[in-house]
Amino acid sequence: MATIGVFDSGSGGLSVLKELRKVLPEEKYVYYSDNANCPYGDKTPEFIQDRARSITDLLLEKGAEAVVVACNTATAAAIATLRAEYDIPFIGMEPAVKPAALGTRSGVIGVLATAGTLKGSKYLNTKGLYEDDVKIEERVGRGFVELVESLELEGPHAEAVVRASLLPLLEAGADTIVLGCTHYPFLLPVMEKVAALTPGFMKGSGTVRFVDPAPAVARRLESVLREKGISLSDPEPGVELLASGPDTTLRRLFGTII
Repeated sequence: MATIGVFDSGSGGLSVLKELRKVLPEEKYVYYSDNANCPYGDKTPEFIQDRARSITDLLLEKGAEAVVVACNTATAAAIATLRAEYDIPFIGMEPAVKPAALGTRSGVIGVLATAGTLKGSKYLNTKGLYEDDVKIEERVGRGFVELVESLELEGPHAEAVVRASLLPLLEAGADTIVLGCTHYPFLLPVMEKVAALTPGFMKGSGTVRFVDPAPAVARRLESVLREKGISLSDPEPGVELLASGPDTTLRRLFGTII
């Protein structure tokens, strides 16, 4: 039997949990939303590391044998610390720059992420491998996390917030956009609508492709469990939801992925 811990600054990591359950449907998952401290993007690395430790301790009490850090900002700030201090596997979010760089037709890729992720060494190291081959445009998805946490996933206001960060990437010619925050996939329909309604986007080269790293994270978790000899099934599979603040948004968004 196996119990997998999953945590995020809020409810966005449910987009990762959805992919985990596709690949490993027979596991037991304990998902922790640290929504009382959301968003992490404006927090210090030290604060995020302390929260990551506290959450990991709780997940271990729940029987977690591996933990998925389903948050790009927390991965950037804390996963090295967690791996150094705990004797269990931690799987983090990988910046999906490589598949974006390999798939672009225009030679320009966009990265939407939090400020913390864009400043993190994991992203910067990955960016450094490809920035000589493609042009990489970056924008913070300002207000994106707040939209998801308030369950405002459509409508004129959501479109205006998304347009403010997405439009500069489209105007720069990006035909492939990396989603660098686990909250952002919940806004994918809005992003696709904004892109489709943007006159002359990508200089007429076609549709925009959005890259979500969550499926790759799910495959990595499966690989790590096999490597460590951790069982790939649990007699009582399912999901337990926990939160540091009110859990209304968490449970309503969870209802959209099951």
